[in-house]
Amino acid sequence: MYIYILKSSACLAAFYMFYKLFLENENMHFFKRFYLIVMLFVSFLIPLITFTTYGDVLERSPIDYISSISGGAGKVNNTLLQDVLPQVLQGIYFTGVFLFGIRFFRNLISMLFKIKRNTKLSKQLYVNVLLKQQIIPHTFFKYIFLNKDAFESNTIPREVMLHEQSHAAQRHSIDIILIEIIQIIFWFNPLIYLVKSSIKLNHEFLADQAVLSKGIPLSHYQETLLLFSTKKASPILANSINYSLIKKRFIIMKTKTSKSKVLFRSLWLLPLLVLLVFSFSTKQELQRTETNVTVLPDNDGASKAQIKEYNKLAKFYNKMNPSEMVIKPADIERLRYLYDLMTLSQRKKAEPYPSFPPPPPTTPTPPTPPTPAQPVKVVKGVNDKDANIPPAPPKPTKAVKGKKEKATDIPPTPSKSVDNHL
Repeated sequence: MYIYILKSSACLAAFYMFYKLFLENENMHFFKRFYLIVMLFVSFLIPLITFTTYGDVLERSPIDYISSISGGAGKVNNTLLQDVLPQVLQGIYFTGVFLFGIRFFRNLISMLFKIKRNTKLSKQLYVNVLLKQQIIPHTFFKYIFLNKDAFESNTIPREVMLHEQSHAAQRHSIDIILIEIIQIIFWFNPLIYLVKSSIKLNHEFLADQAVLSKGIPLSHYQETLLLFSTKKASPILANSINYSLIKKRFIIMKTKTSKSKVLFRSLWLLPLLVLLVFSFSTKQELQRTETNVTVLPDNDGASKAQIKEYNKLAKFYNKMNPSEMVIKPADIERLRYLYDLMTLSQRKKAEPYPSFPPPPPTTPTPPTPPTPAQPVKVVKGVNDKDANIPPAPPKPTKAVKGKKEKATDIPPTPSKSVDNHL
C-alpha cells in the first residue's frame, strides 16, 4: 500500500509539473480541463499495471525454495514496525477520511438547504436562487445564487450573469465534486490540493472565454470583474469570482495559442506517459520449478489473493478430525510457503495454522529370501563350451544286436598288445 501511494504520487507530480510548465498559461482551456481530470486517474492506474517476466527453470525442491525465501527475505522481526506502527497509521488515515467526509457532506447539505429554502426562478438551462444575504454570485450545477435585492433592482451586470451562466452550462460542478471525493480518499497528499486549485482556476478561464465570445469588450469585462471581485471566501462546492485569481485571468485573456502549438504540446505527453509507465509500473518475475510456477513477491507481506488461498486451505484441514485426516504433501508445502510470506499482523488475522499429526512409523521391509539354484540345462552348441559348466556324463555303450545282455555286462575288448603276446 505504501509503495503504491509513493508511485502514484510520483506520477501525479510529473503530470502536474508538465501542466504548470507547458499548459497552464496557454489558451487551450477545454483541453486543460480534460487533462487535469484524466491525469488524476492515470496516476492512480499506472502503479497497478503489471509486467511479467520469466526466469530460468529452477532445479530444486519446493522445500529448499521456501527455506531460501524465508531465510533471504531479511524481514525485521520487530513488533513496533510490523504490527503497532501500521495500525497507528491506519487509524490516522481513517480519521482524516472521516473528517473530510463530514466536511464534504456538510457543505453539500448546506447547498441543498439554500436551494430548498429560498426563492427560485427557473430558466431554460439554469435556475436563479435568490438569497437575502449579501453574497457574491456563485454557481452550483444549474443553480446560480444571487442577492435578491440586487437581482430585483437589476444592479447585477450582464457580464457577471453571463459568467455564472457559463459555469452552469458547462457543468463545472461535476469536476469540483469529483476532486472533492478524491480529496477525501487522498487527503494526506498535498498534490491533490494543488490540482484542485488549478481545476477551479481553469473553470474561470473557460467562463471568461465564453463571456468574451459573446462580443463583450475586454477592457469593460475586466473592469466589471474588478468591481465584483472580493477577498471573501466563497462556498467550497461552488464557482465564484475570486480576487486572488484576477491578475492571472487578465493575462490569460490576452493570450493566443495556435492549433499547431496545441498539437505540439499535446504530443509531448506521449514520451512522458511511456516513461512513467516504464518507471512506476509493477514488475513480477515468474520462475518455474519442478513442481509449479512460483511468483516471486517484490514487497513485504502476502497479497490478498495469497491470504485468501491460505485461509481456504487452513480452514479445510482445521475442520478435519485429526485421526481421520488425509494430508496431501503439496498442500503442506503450499501452506508453509504462504504462512512464511505473511507478516505478524496478517498471521493474527488469518486462519490458525493446522496441527498436522506426525506421520506413521515406517515398517521395515523384510529381506527377500534367496532363490534356489536351478539345474543348468546343457544345450548342445550353446553352452557346452563354457568353462564354468561341468562336462556331461558319458553316454552308455549300446548292446550287441541279437543278445539280451545289458551293455554294462559285455566285457571290454582286449587291447592289441595282449593279442600280439599270445
